[in-house]
Amino acid sequence: MDIGAGIVLVLGGARSGKSEVAERLVAAASLAAPVTYIATGAVADPSSDPDWAARVAAHRARRPPAWETVDVRAGGDLASALAAARAVVLVDSLGTWVAGLPAFGAGADVAAPLLRALDDRRATGHPSVLVSEEVGLGVHPSSPAGRQFRDELGTLNRRLADGADQVLLVVAGRALALSGPSAL
Repeated sequence: MDIGAGIVLVLGGARSGKSEVAERLVAAASLAAPVTYIATGAVADPSSDPDWAARVAAHRARRPPAWETVDVRAGGDLASALAAARAVVLVDSLGTWVAGLPAFGAGADVAAPLLRALDDRRATGHPSVLVSEEVGLGVHPSSPAGRQFRDELGTLNRRLADGADQVLLVVAGRALALSGPSAL
């Protein structure tokens, strides 16, 4: 699949293979171009959370050594990181980024600066691949904060999908290309 200079949104549930699909897309698209991998997860501390540390290590091990990694910790300035990146960029993942936003739950429009940065990248010919968790496919959140997170990330995903050139849904490691907005 050719990602061109556009925006590709890769959605999927936990452990669906969405990151691997996005990495393969970027690897195929980059050729000789530099790749910036923007990681949004928390710092991995093996002593306090060995499972998270193992997941981060697996992600790092899959990346080619030539890819530059930029850490934008959960809630960090993702729009600025996107603006600074040249050539191909992969953001993994929007769920951890949204969960750490200082404005999370405060009604702030977190999508607007992100959408502007992505549009600027597209206008200058730089492709962007974004990984995000598709909400609503799992257990119903039992807390108000969990429901708010689901709603915030779901809204962000929909807004990004509206502006994306391609949207993929990954299930069991298989990617399904989704069509444009429904006419219904």
